[in-house]
Amino acid sequence: MEKLDKLTGIAVPILENNIDTDVIFPARFLLIADRDGLGKYAFHERKRHSPDFALNQPQYANATFLVAGKSFGTGSSREQAVWAIADLGVRCVIARSFGEIFFANCFKNGVLPIVCAGPEMAKVEAAAIAGQNLSLNLSEQIISLPDCTALPFDISSYNKRALLSGLDEAGMILQDDIATIEAYEKQRDLTMPWLSLTKTATNPASKMED
Repeated sequence: MEKLDKLTGIAVPILENNIDTDVIFPARFLLIADRDGLGKYAFHERKRHSPDFALNQPQYANATFLVAGKSFGTGSSREQAVWAIADLGVRCVIARSFGEIFFANCFKNGVLPIVCAGPEMAKVEAAAIAGQNLSLNLSEQIISLPDCTALPFDISSYNKRALLSGLDEAGMILQDDIATIEAYEKQRDLTMPWLSLTKTATNPASKMED
């Protein structure tokens, strides 16, 4: 997972409320196993039927932020919705609110979800619509707007450290608990040696060679 700290770029505005994961990544594409290239299926029906949809506009082709309305990513828990957004090059999604599972899946895939509302969100939306750059500083937990407005945001220390380090859940466990894991394995080998498969135990041919 690629590390995330500072990020500057334009934001694609998808300001409709209640965009669920089937809109983000339609169910008929769920059989595609490879993550690479999933971005072309993101918001497939919106792009197909709405010529004015933001992702059809060339000025948003290289967006690194996505600005959304209320309840973004509700519905099915499909992780492909985040994979598709990430494949577009988006590393940060700013919305008035999120679906709970989608919000969690963002962190697992190197995408930062930020909840923003009120007058501050109106400024973010205006900047996105105007094609202006937003800037992220994850270390300082600040989103900066073109008018020099600095918007603080909340993030758990665990998720912040994971994004800054570029680690998924497994990577975080190995980083934090490797000593505990190794100590457990040594104790297990002493008390339950039959659980530790050796070359001899797993390869009958090795016994014949002996």
